[in-house]
Amino acid sequence: MPWGLWSYPPPGGTDDASSSASKIKDNVNNKPVKTSGPEAGADAVATPVQPPPPPRQQKIPLDYMRPEKPRDPNAHISWNDSLNAIPWSELLKPSDLLYQGTVIVGAIALYGLYRSHLRRIPMAGNIDQSFYRRRKLLGKVTSVGDGDNFRMFHTPGGRLAGWGWLRKVPTGKQELKGRTLSVRLAGVDAPETAHFGRPAQPFSAEALTFLRDYVLGKRVRAHIYRKDQYDRVVATVYVRKPPFFLKKDVGLEMLKRGLATTYEAKTGAEFGGDRTKEKYLATEAAARKRGKGLWSAETGGFFGFGKKKDIESPRAFKERMKTLDVKPNGTVKAPNGKTANGKTSSAKVSK
Repeated sequence: MPWGLWSYPPPGGTDDASSSASKIKDNVNNKPVKTSGPEAGADAVATPVQPPPPPRQQKIPLDYMRPEKPRDPNAHISWNDSLNAIPWSELLKPSDLLYQGTVIVGAIALYGLYRSHLRRIPMAGNIDQSFYRRRKLLGKVTSVGDGDNFRMFHTPGGRLAGWGWLRKVPTGKQELKGRTLSVRLAGVDAPETAHFGRPAQPFSAEALTFLRDYVLGKRVRAHIYRKDQYDRVVATVYVRKPPFFLKKDVGLEMLKRGLATTYEAKTGAEFGGDRTKEKYLATEAAARKRGKGLWSAETGGFFGFGKKKDIESPRAFKERMKTLDVKPNGTVKAPNGKTANGKTSSAKVSK
């Protein structure tokens, strides 16, 4: 045998060949068999040692049973994975739940604030019934039609909501058409102006002029109570006047000057409360005693030297006008055969 193919065992060690030979067994008797030396059988066969069986592999759990691994926030996620994967562990964190709940509650609160205080109301028919006697409407007076009513453009939130410096109030008739509230002053009745072919009542022009000068183009606050049969909002109206910009009750100011009377209707009279009604009646009595406005004819005019006359209240004037005959063609005639204004010329009643 060549020298290079033979190797001695290392000192103090065991030869690899003898070590492997000790592990060889007889295939028939299942006993160790010597493969060298005088005792080795002639029919001995050297068989290699069988390797041990591999360890039993564990079953791999399904995806939904596999514990979720921490995800790298910088790792790339495909589009399909982003649609199918729901990060429940992140969505159900207490801090996230608190944040989401705060956002939802805040959104609901903001919507309620907008609906009750910041939503613009174009006309009286758009006012929610729950607003009456609970809400105050802030707006700008755009026109005055009579001594006790006017039209107002609703400006919710006032200057804080940008009205007057960020949001402009329209001024043209076409722009304001169908966008204003008709307001009737609560608790007062001003002298009637000439309309429908009927004559004007004394001091009606003075009452109309005062109301125009007092509120036209001004920002007013209306405490609304109800809607009347003419689709007007009955309200107590306040306006701030210089020099101290104190809040003034428009109806009360007209009573002080004798340019209106307290509302005398048996039904449908609205004052906004018993305290307001008592205050209005006391103010009317004081103006009547001093002969203010329409009450001046009752006291004899200037310093009481004039002829005293009985005062016809606006309510009595309206009742008298209703007794006039109305022809089929719309001409208004009084019982004496003359027209409502005392002349023979005919007048038309708008229907």
